[in-house]
Amino acid sequence: MRVPKVCHLHRLSVLSLFPLSPPPSSSRLCRPSPPRAPGRLRTRPAAPSRTIMTSSSPLRGLVPVASAAAAAAAESSGGGNGSASGAAADDSGLGYYEDEGSALGGAYRLPPPEIRDIVDAPPLPALSFSPQRDKILFLRRRALPPLAELARPEEKLAGIRIDGKCNTRSRMSFYTGIGIHQLLPDGKLGPEKEVHGFPDGAKINFVTWSNDGRHLSFSIRFDEEDNSSSKLQLWVADVETGKARPLFESPDIRLNAVFDNFVWIDNSTLVVCTIPLGRGEPPRKPLVPGGPKIQSNEQKSVIQVRTFQDLLKDEYDEDLFDYYATSQLLLVTLDGKAKEIGPPAVYTSIDPSPDGKYLLITSIHRPYSFIVPCGRFPKKVDVWTANGQFVRELCDLALAEDIPIAFNSVRKGMRSIQWRADKPSTLYWVETQDGGDAKVEVSPRDIIYTQPAEPLEGDQPEILHKVDLRYGGVSWCDDSLALVYESWYKTRRTRSWVISPGSKDTNPRILFDRSSEDAYSDPGSPMLRRTPAGTYVIAKVKKGNDEGTYVLLNGSGATPEGNIPFLDLFEINTGSKERIWQSDKEKYFETVVALMSDQNDGDISLDQLKILTSKESKTENTQYYIMSWPDRKACQITDFPHPYPQLASLNKEMIRYQRKDGVQLTATLYLPPNYDPLKEGPLPCLVWSYPGEFKSKDAAGQVRGSPNEFAGIGPTSPLLWLARRFAILSGPTIPIIGEGEEEANDRYVEQLVGSAEAAVEEVIRRGVAHPNKIAIGGHSYGAFMTANLLAHAPHLFCCGVARSGAYNRTLTPFGFQNEDRTLWEATNTYVEMSPFMSAHKIKKPILLIHGEEDNNSGTLTMQSDRFFNALKGHGALCRLVVLPFESHGYAARESIMHVLWETDRWLQKYSVSAASDVTTDVNSCKDAESKGVVGSEVKVVGASGGGNPELADFDQDQLKCIPRSSLWYLL
Repeated sequence: MRVPKVCHLHRLSVLSLFPLSPPPSSSRLCRPSPPRAPGRLRTRPAAPSRTIMTSSSPLRGLVPVASAAAAAAAESSGGGNGSASGAAADDSGLGYYEDEGSALGGAYRLPPPEIRDIVDAPPLPALSFSPQRDKILFLRRRALPPLAELARPEEKLAGIRIDGKCNTRSRMSFYTGIGIHQLLPDGKLGPEKEVHGFPDGAKINFVTWSNDGRHLSFSIRFDEEDNSSSKLQLWVADVETGKARPLFESPDIRLNAVFDNFVWIDNSTLVVCTIPLGRGEPPRKPLVPGGPKIQSNEQKSVIQVRTFQDLLKDEYDEDLFDYYATSQLLLVTLDGKAKEIGPPAVYTSIDPSPDGKYLLITSIHRPYSFIVPCGRFPKKVDVWTANGQFVRELCDLALAEDIPIAFNSVRKGMRSIQWRADKPSTLYWVETQDGGDAKVEVSPRDIIYTQPAEPLEGDQPEILHKVDLRYGGVSWCDDSLALVYESWYKTRRTRSWVISPGSKDTNPRILFDRSSEDAYSDPGSPMLRRTPAGTYVIAKVKKGNDEGTYVLLNGSGATPEGNIPFLDLFEINTGSKERIWQSDKEKYFETVVALMSDQNDGDISLDQLKILTSKESKTENTQYYIMSWPDRKACQITDFPHPYPQLASLNKEMIRYQRKDGVQLTATLYLPPNYDPLKEGPLPCLVWSYPGEFKSKDAAGQVRGSPNEFAGIGPTSPLLWLARRFAILSGPTIPIIGEGEEEANDRYVEQLVGSAEAAVEEVIRRGVAHPNKIAIGGHSYGAFMTANLLAHAPHLFCCGVARSGAYNRTLTPFGFQNEDRTLWEATNTYVEMSPFMSAHKIKKPILLIHGEEDNNSGTLTMQSDRFFNALKGHGALCRLVVLPFESHGYAARESIMHVLWETDRWLQKYSVSAASDVTTDVNSCKDAESKGVVGSEVKVVGASGGGNPELADFDQDQLKCIPRSSLWYLL
């Protein structure tokens, strides 16, 4: 087993590196995000989507369809009881140590039992409703995978990571079992029926309902003796009996799940991506290269790209990518009979038309690129019949290396090609009119087209709508109603249009025109209902004899007192609305999750409305209810136990305070269970945050989230230190505001320090935090924040914990986070934002943690290596921990436990103890501030800015905390 690499430096001393023995505020833009139709489940993010689910979303805390299987994780080996006595606990060789000597060693460690017990608590199952709403799946999962799973060989190709043994994405987690419950008429659940027939130890992925709800399809794999997993087999189960069986008659047919995997096209037929039979062994890498690696730009093209990871490097990588990514499509029926359709190719998506008569086939092909991931490779989109006959080519897009880095820039040509959800087989797509460059001023900027799958000869695509901002999607209803969305990040403007797709005589009109930053004005998103074809359209509601056109708007209900979710009955033509449901704001936080009364086609009667809701409080974990009209009776359908009862009585409060420049700020303050300020006094405090960019002070000061939300605690959550009697200030607003022509980052340090000062002053004023025992921490851009605060505000914090951060912005010269200017356009901003350039100012203890295999575009592992060396070169008290096999977020139990041990040791030593030898004199810090060290030295020139998180362009590995209970659903 590889163990973490630890570099440690006490003040004025150097310890060698130990290579150890093996072992933004986001608004929903009034646009719903419909779940995938049955058969479209994936265990990986659907690249290149960058949708961020905020805590105010009605789906927060749930596992969406696209990532439900990814939420399952492998159970770790062992789970013994550790000891805080200094002796190793018997837990797979792991132990919790107090002595300094052991801390400098290289073994994996365990945190104290009060933290470990919370992390090791078994997760609750994920849930899935049948298309008919009469059954619920309970998908069992395990908490944390062992490091051995992450250590399996993987190929890093074209921006993705592939497990060659399974021929799927690497690090893919799994379910361990499937239980089926009948949803009884009274809302209660019937007894569980176990899906059976597969061998013990099976790893289950891609669980999918057939459209009629009578069958389940899923993949199965097994562990093999060499610590690898077998290739994936496709299985089906009869929902009535629970009996499962392999679908293919031949055991040699295995899934290729590198991109798509399988999809139902009717109730008895699937299209499956398989490994081509007779593929042979993977290509061998030449021992002697045939020549040098050459890249050329003799055409003088302007190509600016972010620091993407895991790219192709040479011809061998190209061949290897083709080997693993190439699929043969098979058409298979439930009796196991299969036939090949189409030639082998790198198919990335198979999307059946709503009527099941056509397939929309997307593939990528050569020439590949060495500077961008596979999401930008040449892409071909075709229409086939359901039995595999070629109909026509829609487009063949060229390699897209030259997409500008300005936010809202897009690929040239046809994009977002999809089936209309309200039609049997009609396509729609969008084409840019600005060449994909957001800096080009043009009107319209995007045009939306529509056309039948098989148009008559000579028929041209019909223009559906034109937008002047960037196209953001369509919510379909019928020929009389659809909603079109557009937005522009630079101004934060978002607009929703009402169109009549079947009537050229009806002019489009703006329904909502607002700022995406203004949470208080968010009207909500239209709720969708499932059609008999399995697609999702806007639900129309019939209100008695009223002839109006009513829809349901599901909103987060942001207010100055916190989120109060609501459901409005909205008349689309007049704009009148009636609030038919609202969350209890006194004690509980409730949200509307999904419609449950959409089994039949057509309008839904208000008197027969049925919805799925969630309900939680500060101390009660999330449960799910079915609420029925007209009496609005709610029936509880789940009874999940509290995931960490030892923290059930924690204290949670949303607090408000003000920055010196008048900006209103918010944070969530957590205090440990049964905290008595008279007996315990001020506590050590951990501040954990992540900066956000805003265009206005008013938007930055708005309250987001609810004081009544349950405190979800993930495996690396800062809330774990409530069990160690810390006060936790979670998510204090760290707004970086750029008003008018000013860019937010041009005063980054000044605003960062001002926000931190306000937060620290508030917790001290309340008497809950000891002024000399306040630590700062964060992950990714939060780690960047942490290092900057220790450099520019050393008087505020006693120590810091920075995980998976980037510290030198000159190493990301073509943009980072929400900055879309280049290093050469905003040199001062890049340099002065970089804590690497201020390493000589950092005098407080800083713990750096990084995954050795970080594939995030902005946070290469070498960022922490180089920052540590810079700190060490100036005698700073610092420690660097590099986690073998881990990526941007940490997954393995050994790694997570060790991160918690490192963090707890750091906090106990440099916050709780507050040793005088590491505490910089406050007066000297203030003297430095008065000389311009803190904030006031930032004098730069403004330019343009943008807005997307610091994530890779294609299938990025994001930090995800595995929720204790979750639900993904089919509407």
